[in-house]
Formats: sequence, C-alpha cells, structure tokens
Amino acid sequence: MSAGFRIKMSWDRVERTLVDAFRSIPVANVSDSMHRLTGMGNRLRPMHRDGVLAGPALTVRSRPGDNLMLHKAIDMAHPGDVIVYDGGGDVTNAVIGEMMVAHAKVRKVAGFVIYGAVRDSEALMEINLPIYGLGITPRGPYRDGPGEIGLPISIEGIPIAPGDLMLGDRDGLLAVPRGSAADVLLQAQQKTVAETRQMAQILAGQMDRSWIDRVLSEKGCEIVE
Repeated sequence: MSAGFRIKMSWDRVERTLVDAFRSIPVANVSDSMHRLTGMGNRLRPMHRDGVLAGPALTVRSRPGDNLMLHKAIDMAHPGDVIVYDGGGDVTNAVIGEMMVAHAKVRKVAGFVIYGAVRDSEALMEINLPIYGLGITPRGPYRDGPGEIGLPISIEGIPIAPGDLMLGDRDGLLAVPRGSAADVLLQAQQKTVAETRQMAQILAGQMDRSWIDRVLSEKGCEIVE
C-alpha cells in the first residue's frame, strides 16, 4: 500500500454486545475506570442536540480541509460504525455538513468524531446524529485527497485503531481499545453501581466525609484556629 493514500477495507470490530452495554454508562465513569488517561480533551464538543455516541471506530486521516476520504468512509461504513476523522485539528474549512450527515444517517452510521470543523450547524441539530467537532465555519472543503482509511490515527494524543470502541456523551469523548473493552466494561459497571449507592447516601444525609480531614492530615495541612 502507498503510505498516505490508501484504504484498508476490513478489520475486526468491537463486539456489538459490548457496544450496547456501554451505552448506559457515563463516559466519565469509563474514563475513571481507565485511570483518567483516555479522554480526548475539552475541545471536541457535541454538535448534535442529544444522544449517546457508541460504536466501533472507522478511522479516517486526511490533509486539513479535505473530505474526499470522509465521503468514501461514509459509503463503506458498516451499520453502527463511528467515523473518526483526523484532519489535523484544522478548522479553516468545514469537512462535513447537512447532506453528508443525512446520507450517513440513512446508511445507519452511528455518528462522527471530526477533528476539524463542521458547517450547517442548525441542520445538524435537527438531524441529531451524534457528531463531535472542534469548530464551525461556513467555508467548504476540498475533495482531492490524499488520505487514509482503516489505519491507526491519533486525536488529542489518544491513539485510535480501527475497530476500537468510541464513546461520547455531553461530557466529551474517549476511545476504548478493542482488546480491553470487556475488562473496562466490568470496571465501569462496578463504578456506576458504587456511585449510585453514594448518591443515595448523599440524598439521605448519610455520606461519610471523614476522608477529607484524613487526607489533609496525611498531606501535612496546617489547621489554624
């Protein structure tokens, strides 16, 4: 294959049962279960009205402002795929808008992560397919390539391989490596159960807060009367 301008057509995807199981878990709890190292920062924000993003990554990399490979990715996506586009973080030109997102929804794409800019922002709210992006601009894209599909990429320092699990809610995004998804799911489920118990204690006025003074003491904090 020619590095920089190539398309890989097949790869293993995270299991559908795992994708469905992750949908009800807050992304923050999943991040905590992965030692808080996997979040994609605070710049990629939801461009849709509501809903959870979850599905195996279909990875795309392109030169900034070009969406030729993004068009191809939509046409080759499996139902439930999340198309993850690495455009170098450039927001000069929008690489996706209303018509592309509508086409993707018809093809049952689960959503998009756009490391770049979008346009037609009001229409994207109405279509309400989960989509995350860095910014909004009316300036359109180029369609010349080069680029790659189905190969590893990196967004905000987080490596993403095709088939990894992509998750997103109102807090933001993360990627779960396909091979670790089952273990992470178990830990995230346990954390969610524990937080549900803690919330019940808070609402009942029964939450034990003694840990705060204990940590302050261990850290050598001076208390002045």
